[in-house]
Amino acid sequence: MKKKDPYAALRYKEFNVFLLLRFAMVFAWSMQFIIIEWQVYSLTKNPLSLGIIGLMEVIPAIAMALFAGHIVDQKEKKGMLFKCILAFSVVSFGLFLLTWPRMVSGFATNTVLYGIYFLVFLGGLVRAFLGPTIFSLLALIVPKKVYPNAATWSSSVWQIGSVVGPSVAGFSITLIGVHWSMCLVFACSVMSLITLTQIGTKPILNPKIGEPIMQSLKEGVKFVYTNKSILGALTLDMVAVLFGGAVALLPIFAQDILKVGPEGFGVLRAAPAVGALLTMFVSAHLPFYKKAGIKLLGAIFAFGVCIIVFGLSSWFWLSVLALFFSGVADGISVVIRQTILQLKTPDHMRGRVAAVNSIFVGSSNELGAFESGLTAKLMGTVTAVVFGGSMTLLIVVFTGIKLPSFRNLDLQKDLDEHENQE
Repeated sequence: MKKKDPYAALRYKEFNVFLLLRFAMVFAWSMQFIIIEWQVYSLTKNPLSLGIIGLMEVIPAIAMALFAGHIVDQKEKKGMLFKCILAFSVVSFGLFLLTWPRMVSGFATNTVLYGIYFLVFLGGLVRAFLGPTIFSLLALIVPKKVYPNAATWSSSVWQIGSVVGPSVAGFSITLIGVHWSMCLVFACSVMSLITLTQIGTKPILNPKIGEPIMQSLKEGVKFVYTNKSILGALTLDMVAVLFGGAVALLPIFAQDILKVGPEGFGVLRAAPAVGALLTMFVSAHLPFYKKAGIKLLGAIFAFGVCIIVFGLSSWFWLSVLALFFSGVADGISVVIRQTILQLKTPDHMRGRVAAVNSIFVGSSNELGAFESGLTAKLMGTVTAVVFGGSMTLLIVVFTGIKLPSFRNLDLQKDLDEHENQE
């Protein structure tokens, strides 16, 4: 078998433009989420308010996901991405205004809070379309033989944005304040629109243009349900992230438990993304394709252990280390999951499969944020984090015992078939 080229996807010019665009969007989105988390908790001092932020985004993301997947499969992908970025720009500009003291000086705190929740809700609508569009556009930029490598680099850039965004947010809140930090987010969204002009219009590969929406949605759900490798990976990751969503409570740890301020908050928020980023780069050279099932189970089990350690820690750097290794474990999970999706999804169904993925995995982050906020309110912050990590461990053990076919999943054969394609 010939040696794999770890930089295969980077040899395509449009893919590099795509990576720059993706970085700008992830940087802006993750920075915005951190700024709003900080602002809302500063206004309320209520952990449940952090959970509500997640809930406001996840409700529209789940409700619109399948419909969005159908639309993405029916439309030209560059045009769809332009509309998504433009809508995000409107949301970020609205949050820029709501965090401007001069603009909201005469408003009641609850009025500002509800305005923020509303804009976060609109952001959830945008995200329902953005995920499937990005996933589908990637497959039109590079040939099939480099899908796995492209997925790894795309995930790496996502992690870079996740590292830099929270870090910049933490420091910019201190240096220039919440309001001007939101101005940086808006500027990034405008830069993304400009970058998108460097990508050409792509063909629509769906042979069923104009297909009735209900029939289209049924076909997408049926495909995921009957493909056990996709279904198993998505379900396992969804439940694990749902109960391991400790990052939603980081403002409480930073302000009230570890007492490290906005700079420490930025470090804590960035730590898991740094770990995941390092894993992504390593995976480009040493892929996790062989025995993917058992490796995915092991990665999520390790993730649960790290969450428990973080919850019990009262030492800042131990907390940072635990979050770092949780990111390493999560990075392995992301690489394996994205490879499964890219290798096993037909071109004409990418939007719908990505939409189902966003329901299972993407939205579980926000549901996890709500679950963490609610359990923190009911049983205390530390207990809630330890509870979530413990549930993650139980779910992994249960899945490994009950689903031996998933435990024995291996992707090497699928990878070899795609690499041999022209």
